[in-house]
Amino acid sequence: MESGVQASTKHPSLGMVMRNLRARKGWTLKQMSAECGIPFSTLSKVEHDRLTLTYDKLQQISHRLKISMSDLFMLDGAPVPEPKVMGRRSIGTIEDAFRVKTDNYDYFFLNTELRRKRMVPIITRIRARSLEEFGELVRHEGEEVIYVISGRIVVHTEFYDPVALEEGESIYIDSTMGHAYVTGEGCDEAVVLGVCSSDDENLEGSLMSLHG
Repeated sequence: MESGVQASTKHPSLGMVMRNLRARKGWTLKQMSAECGIPFSTLSKVEHDRLTLTYDKLQQISHRLKISMSDLFMLDGAPVPEPKVMGRRSIGTIEDAFRVKTDNYDYFFLNTELRRKRMVPIITRIRARSLEEFGELVRHEGEEVIYVISGRIVVHTEFYDPVALEEGESIYIDSTMGHAYVTGEGCDEAVVLGVCSSDDENLEGSLMSLHG
């Protein structure tokens, strides 16, 4: 299935192509092995130009990673470009935040002058005291982390038992899973910092629409 390979000085080797593909995906060698169905030890040898792969194995990688054979070999082993430094900075205050008020929450969207953000910071005052009062669980793209600034909350999620969080505690969840935050026992109002993240560059607008 695999055979020895001789390095070429004129063209990028298969090892360089595979390393570049993995770097573009942001995968470890173990993740790459799981995704393309090629043993870890084999991939390691290929990346170090100690083995090559048969055409059938290259077809397998092409199929599993949903990339055409021609595109695969266009990954010419060039270094992955460094991300462009944009030098963006924004200082946010609660007074300058964009406020969205709903029956359950007061949302204060911070740093709204920055467009196309991959992270959306939100200060939230939570008033709903029970899941029945809250209503249907919410879902949206991406992931989020919630940190309790004051009070206590109970986090309800679609696939897990409710969990109580006190001041100084946090939770990280998949936002596509149904979720709701309500105040904990004996607490009329809680304040949390939430940071939502997604590949969707219009995440902030989507969240504002979702929350009213």
